[in-house]
Amino acid sequence: MTSLAGKVVLVTGGSRGQGAAEAKIFAERGAKVMICDVLDEDGHKTAAEIGDAAAYTHLDVTDESAWQAAVAATVAKFGKLNGLINNAGIADMNALKEMSVEQYMKTIQVNQVGVFLGMKSVAGAMKDAGGGAIVNISSIAGMLGAVGGIAYCASKFAVRGMTKVAALELGPDNIRVNSIHPGGIMTRMLTDAGLTSDGANDLFSSAPVGRIGQPEEMATLAAYLISDDSSYSTGSEFIADGGITAGFALEP
Repeated sequence: MTSLAGKVVLVTGGSRGQGAAEAKIFAERGAKVMICDVLDEDGHKTAAEIGDAAAYTHLDVTDESAWQAAVAATVAKFGKLNGLINNAGIADMNALKEMSVEQYMKTIQVNQVGVFLGMKSVAGAMKDAGGGAIVNISSIAGMLGAVGGIAYCASKFAVRGMTKVAALELGPDNIRVNSIHPGGIMTRMLTDAGLTSDGANDLFSSAPVGRIGQPEEMATLAAYLISDDSSYSTGSEFIADGGITAGFALEP
């Protein structure tokens, strides 16, 4: 099992879903975790469930000063910062002809600008700690298009590109940067849209794995990329989609 002993990791969107799964698994593997979100009640609850290895602080990822405060709070609480999971995101889907500029920019601000600010804000603290690792949560919508996803795909393709630039620029400071590209994951994003677990599995039954993914499966991949086990991996995409993007099968 991947060890994160001695690591201090900041997780955005960490109050619930995939972010909460990451925070819990990181703590189980020895890390200290700063959970960041705008969902304060859920964030405090998740931190309390984890115990002394976790803390919570409010963070609007679109606000640069809030990022600086979150990084300072993490270093004050745990003494350093070694890892960042840029997990916070929204999926506001609409057709190209129907999407307003305001709706488009809201997605870009959270999913794209939030990731930019996160990488920029943690770089100094990570350099002071002797290096670290950043994991940006993109999507398979950062690898291919999706109907209704003009803003979402734009933001996730951008995350993929920014990851590579950051890997090039931060490498000399011993900071690695990679992106994860999940397929369908069973989180509140889907249940809020009315999908049940059985319905979600049916929706993804054509994937080679034959089911939807679980938040813990993304969390274990993120743990690997934060850990020293992935010390030679940077600037890369890690696709975890049950094989959806592998191709398509023609009926015989």
